[in-house]
Amino acid sequence: MKRVSSHVSLASEAEINLDLSRLIIDRPQRFTLERKRSFDEQSWSELSHSHSHRNNDGFDSVLQSPAFPSGGFDSPFSTGTHFGGGGPHPLVNEAWEALRKSVVYFREQPVGTIAAVDHASEEVLNYDQVFVRDFVPSALAFLMNNETDIVKNFLLKTLHLQSSEKMVDRFKLGAGAMPASFKVDRNKNRNTETLVADFGESAIGRVAPVDSGFWWIILLRAYTKYTGDVSLSESPDCQKCMRLILNLCLSEGFDTFPTLLCTDGCSMIDRRMGIYGYPIEIQALFYMALRCALQMLKPEGEGKDFIEKIGQRLHALTYHMRNYFWLDFHQLNNIYRYKTEEYSHTAVNKFNVIPDSIPDWVFDFMPCRGGYFLGNVSPAMMDFRWFALGNCIAIVSSLATPEQSVAIMDLIEEKWDELVGEMPLKICYPALENHEWRIITGCDPKNTRWSYHNGGSWPVLLWLLTAACIKTGRPQMAKRAIELAESRLLKDGWPEYYDGKLGRFVGKQARKFQTWSIAGYLVARMMLEDPSTLMMISMEEDRPMKPTMRRSASWNA
Repeated sequence: MKRVSSHVSLASEAEINLDLSRLIIDRPQRFTLERKRSFDEQSWSELSHSHSHRNNDGFDSVLQSPAFPSGGFDSPFSTGTHFGGGGPHPLVNEAWEALRKSVVYFREQPVGTIAAVDHASEEVLNYDQVFVRDFVPSALAFLMNNETDIVKNFLLKTLHLQSSEKMVDRFKLGAGAMPASFKVDRNKNRNTETLVADFGESAIGRVAPVDSGFWWIILLRAYTKYTGDVSLSESPDCQKCMRLILNLCLSEGFDTFPTLLCTDGCSMIDRRMGIYGYPIEIQALFYMALRCALQMLKPEGEGKDFIEKIGQRLHALTYHMRNYFWLDFHQLNNIYRYKTEEYSHTAVNKFNVIPDSIPDWVFDFMPCRGGYFLGNVSPAMMDFRWFALGNCIAIVSSLATPEQSVAIMDLIEEKWDELVGEMPLKICYPALENHEWRIITGCDPKNTRWSYHNGGSWPVLLWLLTAACIKTGRPQMAKRAIELAESRLLKDGWPEYYDGKLGRFVGKQARKFQTWSIAGYLVARMMLEDPSTLMMISMEEDRPMKPTMRRSASWNA
């Protein structure tokens, strides 16, 4: 298989200008989901051959390959998907049954899925709540199965919860903050049901979820893209919700970077793990949410102002991420040779990173072909850890250039044992150990080395890996990962995460029947069965354009 060199040239400002007019016109349209033949119904080598001759021009070229024939599906996916002619995999029906057991009803309407249905666990904690980020793979599974009501209900209920009073002690959160989770409070005496939201005031560490609003916007676009129901996204309530979320991110302040400054514990990694600053997961989700919102905001009234702000931010954010967060062999060598204490606009080492701070493991980890987005970049600090979610979202959202997307997949393929092992996928690599673990995590007993957020393996990430594989034309990698998961998930009781360098052991505190482990598997399998479903979540690469030239106010003076 031909590979593209991972040496990715850093983008110039002109190269990353966004064609805003095209993006605004390209509003979500309903695409009729017609069931495609699975990859195994054709030769897997067909797609590999197609991939080797394509020009890395994004998802469009993948859909044009022989592995994406025209055809239709008339039956729902819940009847069982399969890669070949051997019939449905027995795990699929088991997964659907488990997923349906997790559905939460509010006034007899489905509104989401709880985090876990682990009857063996004595401590419920908040695993009986509907989490915004956790529901996303469940929502995608239901959409792919033509069950849209639960997704619409979820979007509407969380939208209304946004207007709830948000207080942590005596401090009021911003109006645009979305809840981390909610639960249905049932008063049997009064025969009433009420939705109770948690905006972080009950969370461990009392951290508000920065990612919830981004996932909500991304899911709204996926719903609109699948159903063609623009009435929801164009409703005054949804338009206002998007503007409030974006207002939190686009407000002027003391920032000198277009990235978002965040605290530890504000995303999927919701405990102290040294991601404070500008974590890749948040930046990639921020980028994707901006692009989704740009397609759905109405270009009138307040929406017009936000569209202009989004365009300006995307221009700066794209340049910043593709240049300063990207690491491959060539860039690693550059950083290794950096001079420090440069004071001028022509400084090469703009963040004054000390080369001696590069950890030893990076030099062995970085292959000649391959690359990834760094975990964090801020003044005098680079987090060289590899984070799965941020890099996969970078591919799906086209934050990564086609060349960078290929390089990320090259890295995963080259470092399969380290990043995938026996259970996909490592949430981050490598694990923090010894003194570093004590200082960075605060001796967190749950985030010990190769466990939980500290190098644990999370089955839910399988759907994002599969999406990235399909978009880059490497379905064989997704198939290999899915088959690894299928060999363990059901017999292990659908754990939340796995421990160990290879992900061999069920996590020491992992909940069983974790809903997003179940949904992540279903979405991965359904995407591989019908790759056209990726269009719900995938963003196309932007065409470069010249900056818009405007006359100054003094032109006609």
